Amino acid sequence: MKLAFVVPRYGPAILGGAETAARLLAEHLAARPGVDVAVLTTCAEDFVTWDDVYPAGEEVLAGVRVVRFASASGRSPTFHPLSAALLADPAAASLQEADRWLDLQGPVVPELAEAAAAWEADAFVFYPYLYWPTVRVIGRVPGPSILHPAAHDEPALHLPVFPPVFAAADAFVFQTGAERDLVQRTFPVAARRQLLLGLGVDDPDERPAPPAVGPDAVPDAPFLVCLGRVDAHKGTTLLAALFACYKARHPGPLRLVLAGPVVEAPPAHPDIDVVGPVGEEAKWALLTRATALVSPSAFEAFSLVVAEAWSARTPVLVHAGCAATVEHCHRSGGGLTFAGFGQFEVAVDRLGADPSFGRALGDRGRAYVDAHFRWPRVVDRYEAFVRAVAGPA
Repeated sequence: MKLAFVVPRYGPAILGGAETAARLLAEHLAARPGVDVAVLTTCAEDFVTWDDVYPAGEEVLAGVRVVRFASASGRSPTFHPLSAALLADPAAASLQEADRWLDLQGPVVPELAEAAAAWEADAFVFYPYLYWPTVRVIGRVPGPSILHPAAHDEPALHLPVFPPVFAAADAFVFQTGAERDLVQRTFPVAARRQLLLGLGVDDPDERPAPPAVGPDAVPDAPFLVCLGRVDAHKGTTLLAALFACYKARHPGPLRLVLAGPVVEAPPAHPDIDVVGPVGEEAKWALLTRATALVSPSAFEAFSLVVAEAWSARTPVLVHAGCAATVEHCHRSGGGLTFAGFGQFEVAVDRLGADPSFGRALGDRGRAYVDAHFRWPRVVDRYEAFVRAVAGPA
């Protein structure tokens, strides 16, 4: 079986949730007998500018054939003013305005579109819904298309440029029931083939134990950790403000570690460590030793780091406005939610005062991930679904 992934950026240095999920899925599929995986993507590494960083052409990464194309244009400086105006009332935007929004957002990659239209594959996988390579290519490929929307209830989802994208998909793969319900409420897709899959998660028990002395990113004190992009849009500015209020009311050794690419750093605080991107060893050391992982984003389609925290038997604290992470907490019993400072304060107090309570939450989360999101199970289900969509060989 030949599969072609179409994604806006690709590579191990790219830490975005959707992009990481697509890469890991492609790599695990490529390791299967009889499955050939190609990725059609851009030369970009940074979604803020879409500047060409990698050379155009082909390379093989972890068994996956990666074909990169230079962008005709990246993120325009005029994008943000237009976006702010349109997203204030996306349902009122005209199709012409939404098309302009899409092109200015970037990356615009005509050569990728032409290549995909001529590519030979049994199925084409698009991931996520939001960018030009999905919107302008999904209706042009010569085989069945499978869309991983990675959707959450954000204003952009309601722009008039996206209904044709969802109409063009032959099948859908969702990460949570909340994402599936959102897409089915928004677009008439209920009759199409669908798979509720989630994401695959590594088992830290199969990795070497973290060293007795942690990497520099790991404090020698109790701490909360937030993994992912440090960006107000991802909730890290809100989290820093809540934590600063908490420390003003509860002086003590507790720290907050923000680990990930820094787009917008919060105000400096003596008990907040903004450590930037970390490697795998430091990531698992942080997750293993944290009092809790905090996911402050209201806009997640799955949240791989929540599942990774539970894999490390660490409890989680998630934003009550995020349907996906709240769903995980309710299904697993492995986490707490907060909608404001009062709930944040109570949750942090309880987790800090009663380690056995945190361990119980972490153990429940671990059982949930073991049951649903370990790689062999995820890839078995996905391969069977794709073969059904692709039809007889």
